[in-house]
Amino acid sequence: MENTHFEDSPRGRQLQAFNRLLDVMEELREKCPWDRKQTIASLRHLTIEETYELSDAILREDMPEIKKELGDIMLHMVFYAKIASEQKAFDIADVLNTLCEKLIFRHPHIYGDTKADTEEEVKKNWEQLKLKEGNKSVLGGVPASLPALVKAMRIQEKARGAGFDWDDKSQVWQKVQEELEEFEAEFNVQDTATINKEKATGEFGDLLFSLINFARFIDINPEEALEKTNLKFIQRFRFIETAAAKDGKQLKDMSLEEMDFYWNKAKKM
Repeated sequence: MENTHFEDSPRGRQLQAFNRLLDVMEELREKCPWDRKQTIASLRHLTIEETYELSDAILREDMPEIKKELGDIMLHMVFYAKIASEQKAFDIADVLNTLCEKLIFRHPHIYGDTKADTEEEVKKNWEQLKLKEGNKSVLGGVPASLPALVKAMRIQEKARGAGFDWDDKSQVWQKVQEELEEFEAEFNVQDTATINKEKATGEFGDLLFSLINFARFIDINPEEALEKTNLKFIQRFRFIETAAAKDGKQLKDMSLEEMDFYWNKAKKM
């Protein structure tokens, strides 16, 4: 009776579902030519694609799609572990146990005697514990392959966790203004041929970095903000294309003023 009760409980159903996934993975790896052929390296780019698809679903707040994409990513995690087990490197149990041990170690305020009452205290403890685990630098945990915008955000977050940060947002905004004024004074010229491209790139990078830092300081995720703007631009641009076509016009034949007319209509949608 106890067994039946457990199987009908949320935890029991979760474990049954995970066990079913492991069984399906075993069968696919044995019988499917495509699944049999895959390696850890061959799955890498597919995992990256799935992660971006999950990100898109999250931005759209599409819960059914989030569920689907989480399943795809879960499949990849199990797939990697299955391949590794075949190579006698590790299996899914090793993965999960290592994760649990890491989480327990990095949460001494829950599983030990350390005191951490705020999110900031937790983050500072987290970075110090990672240094104890062998990281030579607080920034050592930032993946080199991250997109530049996301990497900038993570660098700044980790520096803050080590106590390297501004005191208030007015200082951060002043830095943004300084970088913008420097860029404008040196590169806002009529003759683009006179611009030192390498130096301009560096200065523009400084400006972006300072803006990302300000966004972080006021609790805005800059990558998410930019992606939402991308989606908004796409929606409005498609409206321009559709509306212009209904009026018998093509964008390539229209003036900027004509396109601006449709753009303003799109903004009201």
